[in-house]
Amino acid sequence: QAYPDLQLMADANSAFTLADTPLLQALDELDLLMIEQPLAWHDIADHAQLQRVLKTPICLDESIQRPEDVALAAQLGACRVVNVKVGRVGGLTAVKRIHDIAQQEGLDLWCGGMLEAGIGRATNLHLASLPGFTLPSDISASDRYYAQDIAAPTFALNPTDSTIAVPTGPGIGVSLVPEQLARVTLNTAVFA
Repeated sequence: QAYPDLQLMADANSAFTLADTPLLQALDELDLLMIEQPLAWHDIADHAQLQRVLKTPICLDESIQRPEDVALAAQLGACRVVNVKVGRVGGLTAVKRIHDIAQQEGLDLWCGGMLEAGIGRATNLHLASLPGFTLPSDISASDRYYAQDIAAPTFALNPTDSTIAVPTGPGIGVSLVPEQLARVTLNTAVFA
């Protein structure tokens, strides 16, 4: 109530079943941005049944392993939001396909984070800048998880609006820092 414009979401991490529908419906009065993965990851059909009786948008996360899962979720009405994680869905080509399917189907996207270092963080920032990524993404400043990153430049939150700028340098906009990479490398192998 003190911050009526603050967007809040809940991540259930598959903690509920359809038997909990009345409890989940009670969350509707909180006007959440979304509830992420309320049911088991493998049951898109149950998510569709739940979404039909919830005002709160369901966001599928672990349920989305490939672009075809987004198409099925849209067809069944299982969600209104998709959390995209590059490493989970199979890389950049898969993310672009998911983006295009979601736009075609009217689903909102946001980019989830998995504790990426600078290379992954730069990639996520570029993806989150695509037009279909309409919701705030889970991309943190470099120093949130790492005292020293393996890539430069590092990422910082803009203090006025808490955004992070999309890198504009060559390629994905960052470069490896060889000394930092060597510091965290556990093993190397050379193949002939």
